[in-house]
Amino acid sequence: MSLTQENKDLIFDSIRDIKDFPKEGIVFKDITTLLNNKEAYQVLMNHLEERYKTYNLDYVAGLDARGFIFGAALADRLKVGFVPIRKKGKLPSTTVC
Repeated sequence: MSLTQENKDLIFDSIRDIKDFPKEGIVFKDITTLLNNKEAYQVLMNHLEERYKTYNLDYVAGLDARGFIFGAALADRLKVGFVPIRKKGKLPSTTVC
């Protein structure tokens, strides 16, 4: 399933650019504005669900922070497990490196 241009615009327009953060020359992509736009978030999650529902997955892995938000929601929709992937040294228990 492909996104329409209208849906792509909705998603991308819902992500706020913050210039020079965390340092000069970097444009930080703030997804909180996407997360609180229920229409844009729904379009994105529907697209991801549709894209991956035939993959016969056992797990969805999500990378630190943003990946936890989208990955956990996608895993729930696909009715599979979720594996959070953290940066080395960020967890107190036994980890796989």
